[in-house]
Amino acid sequence: MSREICVHSWPCSYYLEPEKRWVPGKLSLTSRSLRFMTDKTGETLVSFPLSSVVEIKKEASHFVFSSITILENSGLKHWFSSLQPSRNAVFSIIEHFWRELLLSPPEAALPVTKGKQLTGLMACSQKRLEETARVLHHQGEQLDSITRGLDKMESDLDMADRLLTELESPSWWPFSSKLWKMPAETNPKESTSMASPKVLGKEGVVVRIPAVISQGNASHVKAGSLTILVSGLEIHDSCSLLMHRFEREDIDDIKVHTPYEISIRQRFIGRPDIAYRLISAKMSEAIPILEVQFSKKMELLEDALMPRSARSSSPIEKGCSVWQAASGLMDRAMPHEPCSGSQEGPSLQLQRSEPLVSEGDAQELRQILRKLKSLALDTETELERQDDVLDGITAAIDRTTLTIDKHNQRTKKLT
Repeated sequence: MSREICVHSWPCSYYLEPEKRWVPGKLSLTSRSLRFMTDKTGETLVSFPLSSVVEIKKEASHFVFSSITILENSGLKHWFSSLQPSRNAVFSIIEHFWRELLLSPPEAALPVTKGKQLTGLMACSQKRLEETARVLHHQGEQLDSITRGLDKMESDLDMADRLLTELESPSWWPFSSKLWKMPAETNPKESTSMASPKVLGKEGVVVRIPAVISQGNASHVKAGSLTILVSGLEIHDSCSLLMHRFEREDIDDIKVHTPYEISIRQRFIGRPDIAYRLISAKMSEAIPILEVQFSKKMELLEDALMPRSARSSSPIEKGCSVWQAASGLMDRAMPHEPCSGSQEGPSLQLQRSEPLVSEGDAQELRQILRKLKSLALDTETELERQDDVLDGITAAIDRTTLTIDKHNQRTKKLT
């Protein structure tokens, strides 16, 4: 259990049944187990996996007014009391991880071959690339909306140019009375609003995870969920009612406290900030997506950096290692004919006869690599298209700014 990442720990007391007394200490939770250590000696009195838990309840007895009881499948019952910051907060977090562990599909046996390990890595890479492609697609829709808005703005500026020309013309111009009617005829066009990225159809949900949510006071928590959209974040309660929505541009910082806990904040001037703290057993699915969408606003704290440094390296280096491992293992998986002039020992021949990657694993890797290649090519095409759109937007903004300046100067001359 010492190798597992600690999700949270709380000061509390544990009822020691043989000695009929309460022992002060600290209750620590990981994603798969619970442990209680005494304050006086640092000794671990109890340690058991969450998978062995049958029931978690809030109880009161003549021993203590309020406590949490945990019943194992062996019939052993554990009593925890004097929980800080509150019994409800501790109960909600422990119950969340226990339920998520029960609802999660049973883990398959550890991969024996390198092929299974590599297939799992490639499948994770494919999932992340698909999520990135969805975000990139929505970004392209927003750029297209901006382009349509700029086209509409240029059209309105052309109309303003004609009106200013009429105002600057002499009063004896014979067609002035007709041209004065043009603004009334163009009112319907002017009422057309600029397309907004928020009304481009149904918003795409990137990922939704269950979570334990707290706001401000850590002792008041409630079960709910975190939804990551392509345009922001939404926090719902257990009844799927919206508690708060963060627009993408409104989020000021996201702090990753541990691989299971994050906090989201929106700052204000003159009134309190809006901040939420979320703990989830599925947070590992959300953090990589948040890093893609809010890379400049993410802050990894020390507790979150420790497991990352223990993992291997950066995502880019990890991606390179995956591709290198894929090419190397695929080469080693293919049968090689020995050179005519070489003499191989029995151990080397035995290694050649037992490839690291089986035929089925190699076929699955080929399919995943084809999908990754297709996704990478589509992403490259979309990025090139968005680069061209951004160049067009930049040029259109320059033209619009110049035209507005000219119209302002002409308007000042008229006044």
